[in-house]
Amino acid sequence: MSDFGILSILPPVLAIILALKTKQVYIALFLGTWLGWLIINDWNVITGTFATIEAFVNVFKSPGNTRTIMFSALVGALLLFIQYSGGVNGFMISIGDFITRVEQKKNVKGRMLVQILAMVTGVLLFVETSISSLTVGTLYRPLFDKFKIPREKLAYIADSSSAPSSILIPFNAWGAFIMGLLLTQGVKNPMIVLGKAMIFDFYPILTIILVFVIIISKKDFGAMSKAEKRTRDTGKLLNDNAHPLVSDTITSLDAKNGIKPRALNMYIPILTMVLMMPVYLFYTGYTSVKNYDGWIDYTGQAIGFGSGSSAVLYSVLTSIFVAMILYRSQKIMKMKEMVELILKGISEMMPLALLMLLAFSISEVSNKLGTGVYVANNTKMWLTPQLLPFILFVISAFIAFSTGTSWGTFAIMMAITVPMANAQGANLFLVVAATIGGGVFGDHCSPISDTTIISSMASACDHIDHVRTQLPYALFVGAISAVLYLILGYVMH
Repeated sequence: MSDFGILSILPPVLAIILALKTKQVYIALFLGTWLGWLIINDWNVITGTFATIEAFVNVFKSPGNTRTIMFSALVGALLLFIQYSGGVNGFMISIGDFITRVEQKKNVKGRMLVQILAMVTGVLLFVETSISSLTVGTLYRPLFDKFKIPREKLAYIADSSSAPSSILIPFNAWGAFIMGLLLTQGVKNPMIVLGKAMIFDFYPILTIILVFVIIISKKDFGAMSKAEKRTRDTGKLLNDNAHPLVSDTITSLDAKNGIKPRALNMYIPILTMVLMMPVYLFYTGYTSVKNYDGWIDYTGQAIGFGSGSSAVLYSVLTSIFVAMILYRSQKIMKMKEMVELILKGISEMMPLALLMLLAFSISEVSNKLGTGVYVANNTKMWLTPQLLPFILFVISAFIAFSTGTSWGTFAIMMAITVPMANAQGANLFLVVAATIGGGVFGDHCSPISDTTIISSMASACDHIDHVRTQLPYALFVGAISAVLYLILGYVMH
């Protein structure tokens, strides 16, 4: 590999600057990739441009990349299936009936219970952040209003249980995307690395814990405390000058007319996808096991050697197949409708597939330029391996906050962080966790984040009020996470 020196850092730096300046992550990643290939091709615009196009094509030469993109597209089909089949509506009705039974018993903890159920619902719908926020907001809004809980609290719970659960239970597009990025950095077992990194993913873990503690203890602080006092004293669910975003403006698929809502139509496909993940990990890894001590050790090693990208792809395909049989047996859909829904779901996930294509491309060109190695070698004098997790957490949080996207942050930062960890001898699991946690933290705080906006819409809450009331909680957890990375950076080195 040629030594490109300081030029090797220009592509990711350009991508970061453009992302912060324009808020257009797609353009930023494209131009960053293009610049990288210009440098490799001695600034020849023609050969550099064609090399960039070929780099996009070559993304699909990697089976792991291709499987990851296919999985993400097919998740869109699964989400439409569970909505059109009445599964989501059935789920909403079952939760509503449960809360009604609690009310009829005059349970004095009903106000607390509805908040806990909202949090649990958001965590259980880890398959996709948007549907998690939408479901929690639209389902629980009437119940929160009835119990005189401010809309800001509903938006906070919806927002704080969506992305954190999606990153901690990575049997979804989030996990597939990050595993793909790790794979492009030469990580041989990205599923194992991601799994071990989750132990140190402090921000999402502590965020979910804090939501639960706030609900149980009733000890709100910051702007949320004022919102609770307002609703308690006046009964007002919103501030007087609030301009709530209305969830009806969000495009979503209604259930098919005339069908009976059944929660099982959501439970069965999602559980199939989740439960089949370890099965397919075992299937793709069992031939690689050489020496083992007993069945438990054999199974653990087989799962460890399994292909994460294959497992998620096979799982979502199995889930869709099971859903098709389930819905056809109930005479909900005919084959033509199913095919149309699959194609529609795939088409709606094309922006995500494009982001993955660009992310894998800039990661690959950064590898060829030796970006991570150059940064690591030139920061050894002041950036010690012990400080690396803390610094990466802060930088990732800043980028995600400024751009409003954690995925774009992962795409930019993973190409730098993994090589730096390897070159400096830092703990890889801690570094990966810090990068992921920082991205989720910044995205969680950002007023331009899609999950933040959707949470405000679904809860019919003023968007700025949601950001203002959630920010103290996010900063509190973010500060604790940063300190933990600083401490563990020294302890685990």
